[in-house]
Amino acid sequence: MENRLRNIKKVMDRTAFSELNFSEEHRKNILEKINRQDESEETILLAVMQLLAQDRTGFELTKLLRGRGIQKFEENEGFLYTLLHRLEQTGYLQSSWSLETEAKYYQLTDKGRKALRKAEKKQSKKQFVLKELLEW
Repeated sequence: MENRLRNIKKVMDRTAFSELNFSEEHRKNILEKINRQDESEETILLAVMQLLAQDRTGFELTKLLRGRGIQKFEENEGFLYTLLHRLEQTGYLQSSWSLETEAKYYQLTDKGRKALRKAEKKQSKKQFVLKELLEW
């Protein structure tokens, strides 16, 4: 797959991007925008809940969030586990230990799935607010 992506990049460099020239300032602005992605608590919470539609470990969850461009956990993994613990206490997810892998797995409960559907529906209407999930 990696070779296919490299080939696509080469072709695009020769065709679509051949006439594009970026100044150093443009490159800097683009990198800043990429690094300033919306990592609000609501965005992170939605991503976590979407990923927990299936059983996941905290480690798997961190990798998948990183794949979505969410880097808040890079230097503070405790934030993720605090969030998972809070969601578990409020009944939105449940956890279980696997004796085979010796890992803790998290998954949404029915209450969590219902809240996720509601949040996704609100998000599609640009009224997305998940603060109620974080209230104790």
